Amino acid sequence: MMFHIQHRIAALMILLAMPFVIQADPAPQLITAQATLKELPREFRLDGVVEAVSRSTVSAQTQGQVKKIFFDVDDYVEKNAILLRLDDTEQRARLNRAKADLKAAKARFEQARDEYNRIKNIFKKKLVSQSAMDKAAAALKTAKAQYEAAQAGLKQAEQQLEYTVVRAPYSGIVIERQVEVGEVARPGQPLMTGISLDKLRVLVDVPQSLIPAIRKHQHARVLLPDGKIVDATKLTIFPFADFSSNTFKVRLDLPEGQQNLFPGMFVKTLFTTGIKQELLVPAGAVVYRSELTAVYVLDDKGKVHFRHIRVGNEAGNGYVIVLAGLQPGERVALDPIAAGVALKSQDRKAEEKDD
Repeated sequence: MMFHIQHRIAALMILLAMPFVIQADPAPQLITAQATLKELPREFRLDGVVEAVSRSTVSAQTQGQVKKIFFDVDDYVEKNAILLRLDDTEQRARLNRAKADLKAAKARFEQARDEYNRIKNIFKKKLVSQSAMDKAAAALKTAKAQYEAAQAGLKQAEQQLEYTVVRAPYSGIVIERQVEVGEVARPGQPLMTGISLDKLRVLVDVPQSLIPAIRKHQHARVLLPDGKIVDATKLTIFPFADFSSNTFKVRLDLPEGQQNLFPGMFVKTLFTTGIKQELLVPAGAVVYRSELTAVYVLDDKGKVHFRHIRVGNEAGNGYVIVLAGLQPGERVALDPIAAGVALKSQDRKAEEKDD
């Protein structure tokens, strides 16, 4: 028994004589990105008003009583959709009369042609006089002219009948209706006014001090109500200033097919006026906690630090502008959750070491 106790004591003394080493688990590898300086356009923000490129009023091209109206104000209309119908009784009667006139004129023309050919054959045999030949030729010419006039009359009658069905010239929204069912529409009378939502543009009043820079760079963007930013396809600077405000009108054409954008709406416009250098970090690396904005920074030794920063606008492509709190070249963690866990583990180990 005493031997066993002495043996255990000896083994314990050997263990105590060995150096005491604590091997910590390595911190998880964090994926980082550098804060980078990049040249970005210097932009000036101004308010603009959306307007429609295509706005037109459909007018009556024939006379008739308004029989039926298919669309009203604020209705969306597809291109070539029927807007309204006029009573076509008179136009159909003209068409039937034109068809009858054409049939009669065709018969007279064929008769005159046959008579001309008969007289011509006899004239070759010198059995009729020159005057008879001239008379047959004149009759054929007159019949042909009447036939062509009847053909034109039929086309006109068909066109007048088509005019009783009024169609939309393009897809858009009805903004005004000038007639009611039962009214008699006359040629030239306005019927409906509409605008196209496929082609829109923005009109902006720009201070004259910005015009030289805008002329130089010829680039602007539009911030849509849904937060999306689109590049203007074309800039048009009006060649005169407003006398009262000393501002120039600048028109920005938008790409076709913009959604949830209507004439009369206010939007923000961003005009490029120069180039500047900005410090950028990936947007996913930024932590927002109440009023606190920060990133997790890794130093040269791999230690994690929670750093307060001040950010500016989004720079596009998933990056944000850093105004203060970071220096170019510093590394930020792309996974803030993993970086937060690593920071807590780092602090805990530091406390254990102090104890």
